[in-house]
Amino acid sequence: MKEILVETSARHVHVNQETLEILFGKGAELTVKKMLSQPGQFASDQKVDIVGYKINRATGEKTETRQKGVSILGPCRAFNQVELSATDARSLGINAPVRESGDIAGSGACKLVGPCGEVELTEGAIVAKRHIHMTPKDAEEFGVKNGDIVGIEICNDVRSLIFKDVVVRVSEKFALACHIDTDESNAAMASGLVYGRLVK
Repeated sequence: MKEILVETSARHVHVNQETLEILFGKGAELTVKKMLSQPGQFASDQKVDIVGYKINRATGEKTETRQKGVSILGPCRAFNQVELSATDARSLGINAPVRESGDIAGSGACKLVGPCGEVELTEGAIVAKRHIHMTPKDAEEFGVKNGDIVGIEICNDVRSLIFKDVVVRVSEKFALACHIDTDESNAAMASGLVYGRLVK
């Protein structure tokens, strides 16, 4: 059975058009910096700061935290979503649950700051659940279907491991690739071009 490309998905932001225009000005558009593996998806030239806060348990004092220069991925979506690693979320003081993309109800709150304005998000910050993008043909070849939970095995000379709880996402719009976040990538020392094997 063929191997699956495993890509590290660093922290990033998705925004809707309304939010984009608040952050970057009326009529703003995302411009392509680099195309991504998923068809039509790209890292844009536009970046924002993600702002959270931490509370001193002893005094109750609130301290602002900030992650500067986080990439916006395009094109614009119908909703705002901030994808962080668990380490990012803790350092920012954001209560970001592990969720599939798009499942943002009741997720973490934060603020986005751009050159022209800022937007308070009452929800939208998540730690993305690791997942595999597949076409229907890929899913048939691997013997899985949309929504199945599988494992992905990464083998190397120093930190081979199997990630469980990987959700299969199937669409004609996808290209075969597994996405893990930076915490997971570091755990497996998954640098450079990395491939994994699907484990049922």
